[in-house]
Amino acid sequence: MTPAEGVVGPTPREFWIGLGRAFAGALIFAVPVLMTMEAWALGFHLHPLRLALLLVATVPTLVLLHKYGGFRKSVGLRDRIADAFVALLVAAIAASAILFSFGIVDADMPLREIVGKVAVQIVPGSLGASLARAQLGPSPLEGDAVPEPAYAGELFLMVVGALFLSVNIAPTEEVVLIAYKMNPWHEIALALGTLGLMHVFVYELEFRGTHNPEPGAGFVNIFFRYTIVGYCLVMLVNFYILWTFGRTDGVGFSETLSAVVVLSFPGALGAAVARLIL
Repeated sequence: MTPAEGVVGPTPREFWIGLGRAFAGALIFAVPVLMTMEAWALGFHLHPLRLALLLVATVPTLVLLHKYGGFRKSVGLRDRIADAFVALLVAAIAASAILFSFGIVDADMPLREIVGKVAVQIVPGSLGASLARAQLGPSPLEGDAVPEPAYAGELFLMVVGALFLSVNIAPTEEVVLIAYKMNPWHEIALALGTLGLMHVFVYELEFRGTHNPEPGAGFVNIFFRYTIVGYCLVMLVNFYILWTFGRTDGVGFSETLSAVVVLSFPGALGAAVARLIL
């Protein structure tokens, strides 16, 4: 008997419970950006191709994420692909309902504006839906054969955590304002402090889900292979998000770097916490 033949599919009740958790996760995780005025404006002004590229890039991210946690038990690649599109649909429906309830979108608006405002909310909402089983289930993935991430898997989960927090904060004007008020020494101090917090959160405080490094790996090895590399990935993710939201248009290198460093503070914390919650 193959592993696939020995798997019993979910009952109708389990399916609806899982779907309900997905909606709950989408709402809870997307609340910050759902109630952010700058995000509403982005939906109207954002370049459609950039927004479409962000949504396209979200699909494989969700497929990989469902390998480690989703809103239901997923057996194979086909399940994970299906769940990724369900997460996107759940996020779109939840965001549409809330934005209509708030009066942010209505039937008199042009279709392009409605689609844009909803689409901005889909990325955090779909990530929330995908994390629903890990966070809103009866216990942390109880009874599930969740694979232990290898090195590449650890880095991927860091990217997901950075993406989730950063995409909620990047639309706000405060990122640009803080970057403007900081001088180079502030930026260096923030980057070093962020690296320290990122390392301590994952490797020193012994939270549930803390990553266990390879036997014999010393501080320097762990710091450079995980913390430094993870922080660099966080910065790349945040540069991409800022570019998507038009925050780098007409801005010089130093100003862009300042904004990336500022956004990488919450992004790095998200990268650290992402491994702990799965």
